[in-house]
Amino acid sequence: MAISSGAKLETLLMNYCSSSSASFSRACFPYQQQIKVFRKPNPGMKGVLSRNGAIRCEAAESNAFSEGEKIDPSKTAALSALEQLKTSAAGRYTKEKSSIVVIGLSVHTAPVEMREKLAIPEAEWPRAIGELCSLNHIEEAAVLSTCNRMEIYVVALSQHRAVKEVTEWMSKTSGVPVPEICKHRFLLYNKDATQHLFKVSAGLDSLVLGEGQILAQVKQVLKAGEGVLGFGRNIHMLFKCASTVGKRVRTETNIAAGAVSVSSAAVELALMKLPKSSHTTARMLVIGAGKMGKLVIKHLVSKGCTKMVVINRSEEKVAAIREELKREAKGVEIIYRPLTDMLACSAEADVVFTSTASETPLFLKEHVKNLPPVSSEVGGLRLFIDISVPRNVGSCVTDVEGAQVYNVDDLKEVVAANKEDRLRKAMEAQSIITEELNEFEAWRDSLETVPTLKKLRAYAERIRDAEFTKCLSKMGDDIPKKSKKAVEDLSRGIVNKLLHGPMRHLRCDNSDNRTLDEVLENMHALNRMFSLESDMSLFEQKIREKIEKGQK
Repeated sequence: MAISSGAKLETLLMNYCSSSSASFSRACFPYQQQIKVFRKPNPGMKGVLSRNGAIRCEAAESNAFSEGEKIDPSKTAALSALEQLKTSAAGRYTKEKSSIVVIGLSVHTAPVEMREKLAIPEAEWPRAIGELCSLNHIEEAAVLSTCNRMEIYVVALSQHRAVKEVTEWMSKTSGVPVPEICKHRFLLYNKDATQHLFKVSAGLDSLVLGEGQILAQVKQVLKAGEGVLGFGRNIHMLFKCASTVGKRVRTETNIAAGAVSVSSAAVELALMKLPKSSHTTARMLVIGAGKMGKLVIKHLVSKGCTKMVVINRSEEKVAAIREELKREAKGVEIIYRPLTDMLACSAEADVVFTSTASETPLFLKEHVKNLPPVSSEVGGLRLFIDISVPRNVGSCVTDVEGAQVYNVDDLKEVVAANKEDRLRKAMEAQSIITEELNEFEAWRDSLETVPTLKKLRAYAERIRDAEFTKCLSKMGDDIPKKSKKAVEDLSRGIVNKLLHGPMRHLRCDNSDNRTLDEVLENMHALNRMFSLESDMSLFEQKIREKIEKGQK
């Protein structure tokens, strides 16, 4: 619903400020009971806030009020909600710059049980964005929800109010009490929030340093946000830059290369020993669905394996892994078999991973020697990769022709070397993050000039239109349309040429050698010269937008 008049806006502002929350009302109108109202001042008068919070009017000497003059009650509307907002202690609030805030819980701060309750499926991200942006102090929003993290990014009119509103929203949608969320959440603001997302996208905040899956998930946030009201300019650019960071880090540092855990090293070793042509076709068998087995399965999937057999005492853990992977990677087939089928399944496997807690070997020489040979297409050797302690595969199996055994000791050196290499690459990644962070901060700072650009153009257009109308009235009613258009084009041409210089000096688009500081200095100078900006202008604009959005 459009706001048609100043009075209507004032009423809506009063309603907005009084209804948003008790704390907001106290912040906006701490002196509302003490305000004294005088008759509407003439142009020579100015409002002054007295020490006790009351407003009194001072006039030029020739227009001074006599102290005993009676006040006309009909003039009380002159002191609008907007004026109260300007002159109250709300100045601290209204001058606050919009902030980027992340309210999050991750694998580093919260247990999986809590992350599961707070998780938001991708299909519901647009709904979540809409609900978040309907909160009083949220302008834009995005959701990054994965198995390892649940993070909400917002552009906020007020930092602490936004954090309170978002936390309460998270509690309402998940059923997790606010105190529990507060116990495990982390909060980051502006540059720190931006840097965090860049690190996440680069894989520096993952359990496995440099893992690549998170970059795809960051890109999915961008895709899911397309066309969603509330996934605004700041948030869109934030995730676009994060996507760029992730891609640059992986391309320029190759941080994702090399295993950094026993499980990932086991998978990497298997792929090294297999012909490259068989990486996606080799038959994989995983024995044990505990923590290590689960990681082996995940690493196999990340390397392109879409089908495997998993042996475990019960199907419950295998079903849970299958369900989790269904959300993260489509088209993966995980077939469960009980322990009693172990040898039969081994006979049909090219690679056997073992990760059980058995204290006695599962495979001995007599078990393996009768297994059928594997195809030459996978190298002619059945690989046993044992990451269990105690070992699941006896050392005697190495004597069997057509079998090759690797254990934890064979992997430790690979893991240590790769971890050291990744840490070195992480330092290189940080320099990329810093570079992109500075670019994003400069872009965001440059947005400060946009309101001034619009106001300067509107100011010039008002003058042009008034003078054009005055000119037409002097020329009479019978002026030809062609002449009228020529005069109007002339007025527009003059305005455009006069504005070209100031507009050019307000843009920060790397088209010249001006620094951001110089651009902002030009902005402040123009604001002063043409009285383009008041303390309330930006806040009024944002409140107006929030009110209009809520009325639709």
